[in-house]
This record gives sequence, C-alpha cells and structure tokens, in this order.
Amino acid sequence: MITILIILSLLVATYFIFTNFYPSFGGDVSKERKTTYQKSKQYKNNKFNNTLPVPKELSFSETLSLAYKFFTTKVKNGRPQKDLTVHKIDSTNVANYKKGTRLIWYGHSSFLLQIDGKNILLDPMLGKVAAPHSLLGANRFNSEFPLALEKLNKIDAVLFSHDHYDHLDYETVIKIKDKAQHFYVPLGVGVHLEAWGVPTTKITELDWWQDTKLNNLTFVCTPAQHFSGRKFNNGQSTLWSSWVIQSKEDNIYFSGDSGYAPHFKEIGNIYGPFDIALMECGQYNQMWADIHMMPEETAQAGVDVQAKKIVPIHWAGFKLALHSWTDPIVRVKAKALELNLEVLTPEIGDEIIVKDSINKSTNWWEKY
Repeated sequence: MITILIILSLLVATYFIFTNFYPSFGGDVSKERKTTYQKSKQYKNNKFNNTLPVPKELSFSETLSLAYKFFTTKVKNGRPQKDLTVHKIDSTNVANYKKGTRLIWYGHSSFLLQIDGKNILLDPMLGKVAAPHSLLGANRFNSEFPLALEKLNKIDAVLFSHDHYDHLDYETVIKIKDKAQHFYVPLGVGVHLEAWGVPTTKITELDWWQDTKLNNLTFVCTPAQHFSGRKFNNGQSTLWSSWVIQSKEDNIYFSGDSGYAPHFKEIGNIYGPFDIALMECGQYNQMWADIHMMPEETAQAGVDVQAKKIVPIHWAGFKLALHSWTDPIVRVKAKALELNLEVLTPEIGDEIIVKDSINKSTNWWEKY
C-alpha cells in the first residue's frame, strides 16, 4: 500500500510539474477574468455551458474505461496506408491573388481563407500530434502542408473555434504570433495566446452572437455544442464556438466542433443562406454523440444552416476516434445525396473557389 501511494504521489506531482512548466498547456483564466464572464448567458457555476445540458460529466471510472477502450481497440483502416498527398501552392500565388474568395485546406479543420484582399487562417493547427507533447499522440496523416506558414507574406486575421489540441496548437501559434495582425477567439481562449506571447491588444474575445469588424469583413461568433479544456483541471473554463464570416460578396460558415443541435437552424435563419459551410465530420462515436456529429447529422446540419454546398472537415488529419479514417466522408456523401446537398471533397492543398459552381471533387481517398 505504501508503494502504491508513493507511485500515485509521484504521478500526481509529475503531472502538476508538467502542466505548470510545459508551455503547450497554455494559460489559466484568472479570478478577475472569470468575473467579467459572469455577463455571458453561457457562464454558470464558474464554467461555460452549452444551451442543452451536455456533455455528460463522466465519473473517474467511466473516464478510465473510455481511455482503455480507445487505446486498446484495433480499428480496421484507422489510418491511411501512406502519407496523404498534399498539393503545394506557391507563395507568390498567395501574395498576388486578386480573384474571387477562395479557401485552401490544410487538413483536419485548418484553412487559409483569402477574402476581400485579406489572408485569414481558420483553426490553424500544423502540429505533428494533437496533444501537448509529441510522445502523447499519433502523427497526423500528412507530413507536409500546401504552404509553410513562415512563407505567408501576411496574415491579417486568425480565428480559433476552441482550445482543444487539434485546433489550437502551441507551436503553430509561436510561428505566426508576430506576423498575424489580430486573433479572434471565443471568451477565455485569449489566455492561452497571452501565455504564448501574443499581446492582449492583438486579441479580441467574443461571446456567442457578438460580432466585430475587420475593414469590410464581419466576423460573428456563433454557438456550437462542444466543450473545452487543455488540462484535467480546467475543463469548460473557456468558451467554444462556430464562426460566420461575411464580406460584401460572400457568406461563409465555419462550424468548429459541435454535436448536432438546434443552433444550426437558428444560425441559418439569422445569417443564412451561406455560399459555403465548412462542417465538422469526423472523430465521432455514440459515446460522445452530443459533442461530435455523426456524418448523417453533418449533412443535415448543412441543410439547417442553409448552405449551398458544404466541405466536410475534421477528418483526414488525425485518428481521434474508433471509426475508419474514410468512414466520415463516405457516409456524409451518401446522406447529402439523399438531401440534394452539394458536397466538395478537396484534397489537402486544393483550391476551393467559394462562388465557383463547377468545383470538381473526386473520391481521392480510395487510392489510400
């Protein structure tokens, strides 16, 4: 018993030392900051909450059981057989781009958006693993990217949807923090950026339904049904969101991470229809269906927000669930066909012209 207690004590001590001194865990919300969040309808009992009473809080034994199942279950076709091909784009092509609004997919949920003469990054996560340390996660499916962030001549804005490791990455922020002109995040997420050296003057935190301007662009922080946290002891200390991005010509929706819920219809009724919607599709399981959509729900959510076409995201990047890596795209395409919803399936690095009615999509994943 004494030996067990010593081992447990050492593990606890190691955890607290690791989380307090290793920078990738980010910052912690101060008491003063929590006071300001009391004004948010989503902030109750000292934490942020979804509109519906989810997710279900797991007991310690349920958490251990879930972790054991995840790390011991063998998933057929859980990863591509080789690194995914990445289409490269030249830095001069980006710097000199003057045509219609376009998106370049970086894999998972990351995009470069070129709109109204601005370069905007959406959930830029170019880390090797979706974890605080390289030893704590499996490598992503692509080892290269369309264009290194260091080669972007300018970054006018960065939008983050929430603070999970597969969306907010320490090493990526370090690479862009001096070049990026401004960061737009849900309430609380700014503490991580500040901990990593981003000046508070370059950070705008928004609550759900709040909006802000960047010249002729409007960014609206809209609801999602998810959760947050980068450590065991700071869950729900920051808010999660989706985003509406509007110019005079284009209307774009970025879902972030979310379970299927009524907020999609509400967003569609207020801000739709959308020229294109980037919709979460992947890393799902019935055990956590309230915080990640099943592919069929992704297609329905695209209809709910009144999207003319959708791009499934949050897949083809990391293995974070117990389904095959191609299951999301196969199922969402089948459901979208039933709903008469157009689905674009770019490879990483492909150009997506928002207003282009002849965007070509192939079943490229079949070659892996």
